[in-house]
Amino acid sequence: MSSLFAGSEIDDRGTRPVAGWAMVAVERGVDRFPEGLTYSIPPELAHVAEGHRVSVPLGKGDRPTRGTVVARLTQPPPGIDPTRTKSILEIADGRPPLPSELLELARWISRYYCCPIGLTLAAMLPAAVRREVGLVVETLVDLPVEPPPVARLGPRQRSVLSVVGALDPLHRPIEVGELAKRTGLVSSASIRGMIRKGLLTATTRRRVVGHATDPGLPSAGDRPQLTADQARVIESIAATLGAGFSRHLLFGVTGSGKTEVYLRLIEQVVAAGKTALFLVPEIALTPQTIGRLLRRFPGVPISILHSGMTAAQRHHQWSLVVEGGARIVTGARSAVFAPLPTESLGLVIVDEEHDASYKQDQAPRYHGRDVAIRRAQQAKCPVVLGSATPSLETWLNATRRSLITLHRLPQRAPGLTVPKVEVVDFAQERRRFADRRVHLIGPTLADGIRRCLADQGQAILLLNRRGYANYIACSDQRCGWIRTCSECDAGMVCHRPERRDAPGPEFLRCHHCGTEQRMPRHCPQCGRGVTVFGLGTQRVEEELLHLFPELATPDAVTRVDSDSMDAPGEFHRVLERFGRGSIRVLLGTQMIAKGLDFPGVRLVGVINADTALNLPDFRASERTFQLVNQVAGRCGRGEAAGRAIVQTFQPEAPAIRLAALHRFEEFADLELRDRDRFGLPPSRRMVRLVIRDEDLERAETVARTLASSLRPLAAEGEVDLRGPAPCPIARLSGRHRLQIELLADEAGRLQQLLQRGREAGVIRPGESLAVDVDPVALL
Repeated sequence: MSSLFAGSEIDDRGTRPVAGWAMVAVERGVDRFPEGLTYSIPPELAHVAEGHRVSVPLGKGDRPTRGTVVARLTQPPPGIDPTRTKSILEIADGRPPLPSELLELARWISRYYCCPIGLTLAAMLPAAVRREVGLVVETLVDLPVEPPPVARLGPRQRSVLSVVGALDPLHRPIEVGELAKRTGLVSSASIRGMIRKGLLTATTRRRVVGHATDPGLPSAGDRPQLTADQARVIESIAATLGAGFSRHLLFGVTGSGKTEVYLRLIEQVVAAGKTALFLVPEIALTPQTIGRLLRRFPGVPISILHSGMTAAQRHHQWSLVVEGGARIVTGARSAVFAPLPTESLGLVIVDEEHDASYKQDQAPRYHGRDVAIRRAQQAKCPVVLGSATPSLETWLNATRRSLITLHRLPQRAPGLTVPKVEVVDFAQERRRFADRRVHLIGPTLADGIRRCLADQGQAILLLNRRGYANYIACSDQRCGWIRTCSECDAGMVCHRPERRDAPGPEFLRCHHCGTEQRMPRHCPQCGRGVTVFGLGTQRVEEELLHLFPELATPDAVTRVDSDSMDAPGEFHRVLERFGRGSIRVLLGTQMIAKGLDFPGVRLVGVINADTALNLPDFRASERTFQLVNQVAGRCGRGEAAGRAIVQTFQPEAPAIRLAALHRFEEFADLELRDRDRFGLPPSRRMVRLVIRDEDLERAETVARTLASSLRPLAAEGEVDLRGPAPCPIARLSGRHRLQIELLADEAGRLQQLLQRGREAGVIRPGESLAVDVDPVALL
């Protein structure tokens, strides 16, 4: 074969000439060929390049399947018969190929997180982009260089040619519909007839229709005066811009002005002609972030990528990045895959880096923070991780291992007060109630809400549990019946209809698999009545309106959780109304616990700080500290002093006591000592293998076989293997679950073990086996 594009030297399956070969990562869970499948390239597709999305035949039925070209080859890999390779069918869309840096990032994610590369690439590309939502193909027309001889032109044709000829060359060619409109034609039929006759030349243009809406929230205001701490941090990090890869931790108390530091650094990056990538953990934080960016950078192209947008909007924003029309890219976890060329990326920012929302819970189970660090490493630019409560992994790397430069903002910005946090022993509070009815809002918190409303302030109430009540049981304790999910080893949660003005029957929902059932009125075992108790955001809302009838007006109290905020953009609209002051009390789950900055908030109440503390997960204390500390920081951001009231049955628990005192470093030292003692992350690295099957006996057999196959490899690689053992939630969505934990002192040892397991066919990620590298939750 004389040339890659010769196209006539070797036949595909002995019948067709080819222009070379390609490795294609198909969008299926194919893990036997981690580098992709080999396909020949027909001569008509000789221009196909790495990064192009293509359609290829797959399987015995040659079913057309989408995939991405990950490598061009001059000849097939060893062992592949060139006469038996199938051919690429077509280039799937008209988009430019993905940047080579994203392909390399996909290979790294596939290897590190043990996921087929085709699924990895599919996850990197938004579904709206893959489905081409909002894509239109337009016809553009212009005058031909040499018009054909025509005996006579009709009045419509003369009018069309006159309009096109009068256009400024910068505005040609012109879209057919626009030309018809300017010419006064009812339809474009005449114009298309002129194209067929050669009176006009035609080209096509692919364009994505859609735009991101302005969230309309108040911005952070004009450029504030920097504090000495902020100026010092900005100067220190700015000195590394353009100087290669570096990692920075911005450790600042809530309200210390971390966002202002980000904005000043972005200013320098944009001024240098580079692009900044700004990540936030959830779409809940994007409205205010976007508002601040729009206010600070008028006229600078900003691309917004998150799942709260319509599909067409997301495709449009993605296309802006591909076309090089964005200087700032912001969004939630998946925005880390924005198709930015490496040479244009000048800074990566990960706000609230500790947040578990950065971890993807489906394959590929990547961590957005760690992928962001990898992108910065590829681009040889700084990455800034910011948090008031850093993850212990990041804190360890910044303090003990010196892998990250630590920058501190120990004081709140001028004009903001440190909130006073009161920890209330709810066991004692219950003794003050006159009746024996279950109360969720104790006297101290109720008095705080009353004073806040009297002073025309706003309040935020947090309970990280949605629904009405989480315990449905027989009223006779001797019976012992409890309603559990038919598909999961978990209790059902009672829900009431969302609309207060449309009462309906209560129903039960499983928060793990989504199964719903009717609310039983009688115990199925003994026939006695059913009692409902426990707590949930709906029940708090009910009690709040009972205690404060003046709040029973539209919008005065708004509940924010995944049940009430199901409509696209609804949460953004709620925050807009809260910012205007029309909402007096914002009640919700962890969606409202972080990042929100509203000066009118004078009170924050934590209904129950224990919801996560007793979970069977070694990170429970860390998450509890972060949640309490973060939500307390939502108040005291205006002229009035802020107050936070934390209700708990465990007031002496270090996670709650130290969070109330804003003493993160003391908590981190205590927690790290415990992790060291038990050999748990971040002291060691972990991989969790979860075996899933509808049949328990089969699941146990597979788990034992997998463990026995891995033990020799683990011992050789100095890896500790624990299990198999049932998961804390042993059955989910009808499938039994067992886990195997792999722990080692270094990530490299775990990676070698996973690679050997995949090569030997022992580890096959898929529906029956989930591989979670660096897990953040063990339920």
